[in-house]
Amino acid sequence: MVQSLWNTSQASEQTTGLEQLVYRSNLIGADRSVCNIYGGNTSTKTTVKDFRGRDIEVMYVKGSGSDLGSMQAKHFTGLALEDIRPLIERESMTDEEMVEYLGHCMIDSKHPRASIETLLHAFLPYKHVDHTHPDAIISLCCADNGKELAREIYGDRFVWVPYVRPGFTLSKMIAESVFANPNAELVLMEKHGLVTWGETSEECYAQTIKIINEAEAFIEARVNEGSLFGGVKHPALAAEVRREIVAKVMPTLRGAVSDSKKMILSYDDQDDVLAFVGGADSPQLSQVGAACPDHLVHTKVVPLFIEWTPDAEDIEGLKAKLVEGVAAYKEQYQQYFEINKNDGDVMFEAAPRVILIPGVGMINTGKSWALSQVSGALYHRAIAVMRGATSLGKFVSLSANESYNVEYWPLELYKLSLAPAETEFSRKVAFITGGAGGIGSETARRLVSEGAHVVLADLNLEGAQKVAQEINDQYGDNRAYALKMDVTDEEAVQSAYAEVAVQYGGVDIIVNNAGLATSSPFDETSLKEWNLNMNVLGTGYFLVAREAFKLMKQQGIGGSMVFIGSKNSVYAGKSASAYSSAKALEAHLARCIAAEGGEYGIRVNTILPDAILQGSAIWNGSWRNERAAAYGIEPDQLEEYYRKRTTLLVNIYPRDIAEGIAFFASSKSEKTTGCMMTIDGGVPAAFTR
Repeated sequence: MVQSLWNTSQASEQTTGLEQLVYRSNLIGADRSVCNIYGGNTSTKTTVKDFRGRDIEVMYVKGSGSDLGSMQAKHFTGLALEDIRPLIERESMTDEEMVEYLGHCMIDSKHPRASIETLLHAFLPYKHVDHTHPDAIISLCCADNGKELAREIYGDRFVWVPYVRPGFTLSKMIAESVFANPNAELVLMEKHGLVTWGETSEECYAQTIKIINEAEAFIEARVNEGSLFGGVKHPALAAEVRREIVAKVMPTLRGAVSDSKKMILSYDDQDDVLAFVGGADSPQLSQVGAACPDHLVHTKVVPLFIEWTPDAEDIEGLKAKLVEGVAAYKEQYQQYFEINKNDGDVMFEAAPRVILIPGVGMINTGKSWALSQVSGALYHRAIAVMRGATSLGKFVSLSANESYNVEYWPLELYKLSLAPAETEFSRKVAFITGGAGGIGSETARRLVSEGAHVVLADLNLEGAQKVAQEINDQYGDNRAYALKMDVTDEEAVQSAYAEVAVQYGGVDIIVNNAGLATSSPFDETSLKEWNLNMNVLGTGYFLVAREAFKLMKQQGIGGSMVFIGSKNSVYAGKSASAYSSAKALEAHLARCIAAEGGEYGIRVNTILPDAILQGSAIWNGSWRNERAAAYGIEPDQLEEYYRKRTTLLVNIYPRDIAEGIAFFASSKSEKTTGCMMTIDGGVPAAFTR
């Protein structure tokens, strides 16, 4: 049952009508079984002073594109009610006319565009109105016998409105139906949702919860867990087996769903998902259509259901079914578009947003991890609705044509237009070794600033987690992901890529940056020191690049690797034979990989920095003292020594290297591979020749 979250003490602190609306809206949005993410709308009617100091009646309503769970006062739109109420006398009004008219009714031009369903709130004569999409209510409204069952639940207290797309016609229909029924306490919108009201904000919220729970109690009394979704056909595989399978197939799937633009993937194996994908009726049930119009933009009309018998040994079979399934889905979506399109429509990416695999779970796609999560969150709601509707009767949905008209509805597309524009590294995943260090952390911030998702791999997990948290606090959940990895440990490197495949679907950019440095005269260089440099800077770079190469080939959508070499890659550093030799190895290894990677669209380039002291763990250790001794100066004189030996008389900082990495990883260098770029301020001894 839905729990009331109302807190009298907190509510009493909200003194204005708008503050009370924000509080109520956030409570509604906090429970996704009550309201979809980005869905629903709320309103309050109150009195405010206009710009001339006059008291006017104003309705505050949710602004388009906002989410009730996180809305603030600035996300609501205030409209003068005396200008809106007369509209109910009109016979008709197009969406374009409605939007233009409501724009003139706004009391502040800085407010967002009002909700699509503004007139619904304005025409009802109640001070507070909620429109929500509760699982239980939509289950009722998407059951073929829903209207009859509603009478059993609510008697004569409800108004049933047949499906009509939101706008003027639906708003007027609801208002007239409510006026015609003096006992009406709620409106049930076929295949859509619920409308409730109250004279106070608390009363309105309480009514919303009460009505939902009445429906939920009715449904739960009729649920037979053993026969849900036709009964269990495919039990879930063990959790560790599921993740192993997903790690192996994700890169293949990511390549299949990525057309002209890449997609970010996420994996979900929550209990409700596993129950649904394992159901005997689920392959057919999943194809009936969307559970709610609000879902369509993010989930498309139907998911891709992979009819596969769960078998941990049949990975190649699953990969083949995924590739075939995605190709067929795209073809069907193209046909759906061609049959239903209107003049001027531009087809969305045809790949599925939701992929269901028996025994394994759900994989969601999106142009970002956050949007893949939106698709997943909405499909959880769809599963809940199908669970309820099939317990009551038969699950029904919109027609294909109406689904299309909602998916490509200009008023829905407007919401998508509010999202920030995509930038250079949008939809790309960057894997950065040495992610906690100066160059690694600065590179992560640089790439994320232009849309990337980044993985920070480092032996110093705590440091990597700190950087990731800082990035996520600024850019949103899971834009950065930290993991512990020893680049010299083959299994650790392989496990790290498997973890990233599950997390994001694959990788696009590799920054081979993990490092260390030692300094000794050649005749005093021990085998231990030699091996240490070769293991980390040679073998480590090899392992990281080799596993990335495999993954990028599996994806089939290219990729970019950037090696962080050194001035010493081309210059024989004094008393640094082990370090210099390993750095030369890196640079040539990069060229070797570039030679083999071209046919797969895999580019490999190298940056040669020098003397990056800022934020570097290497320079905080013995290396500083050793290099100072090699040059016959004091350790605190190194910065000035390095500056003076450059032709530009500058010091080099992590941000300078991050800019070089961003260039090599970007479309600006899409025809460049096997290249070395020196970023050292101009050290003549290291000029390539």
